[in-house]
Amino acid sequence: MQLRMNYQAANPAAFQALLKLEDAVQKMGLDPVLYELIKIRASQINGCSFCLDMHTTDLRKMGETEQRMTLIPVWREAPQFTARERAALALTEALVRIPEAGVPQAIYDEARRHFDESEFVAVVMAVNAINSWNRIAISTGMYPGCFDKQATQA
Repeated sequence: MQLRMNYQAANPAAFQALLKLEDAVQKMGLDPVLYELIKIRASQINGCSFCLDMHTTDLRKMGETEQRMTLIPVWREAPQFTARERAALALTEALVRIPEAGVPQAIYDEARRHFDESEFVAVVMAVNAINSWNRIAISTGMYPGCFDKQATQA
């Protein structure tokens, strides 16, 4: 594995724009654990090892169980997730895979049973934010520990 570039150094304005989006989403009032579940599921689907490592670490620090984190990819078959979490995870999957089928009405309806309009938009924005982070991390070759390794090589 090799870091292709440090995008933060290459284009600080791009990094700042993503930080502003992240800050805005954090202020939208989503439960922090739910937000981390969204980040993890999107990162799993997108194949972003850097973000997956970061957000499972963050969720672990919040006191999440290893069992629930292990079961995120198969949340439909695991009773450990609340109905609200399931609705958010289903919406996350639909949004990440939006070219495949859009957001099916049943997923929208279930999400709306658990989220008011403002919360629904917050979930959508949370998925948009992590998709952006995933895409920049993957395209620039980021992997868990890449900046630590780069720092030791300097």
